[in-house]
Amino acid sequence: MILLLKCPRCKNNMKYQAKQQILTGKRKTCVYCGRSFKIGENVLKKVDK
Repeated sequence: MILLLKCPRCKNNMKYQAKQQILTGKRKTCVYCGRSFKIGENVLKKVDK
């Protein structure tokens, strides 16, 4: 499952490949500004291949 995320600080979009369906407690570090944020709160949409 690939998700499109938006960083709450710099507003850049990034892809995230979830290995599990459960996103509770998962965090990602922004590749642009370095801020760490929760994945579940910042999902824009699910990207299909």
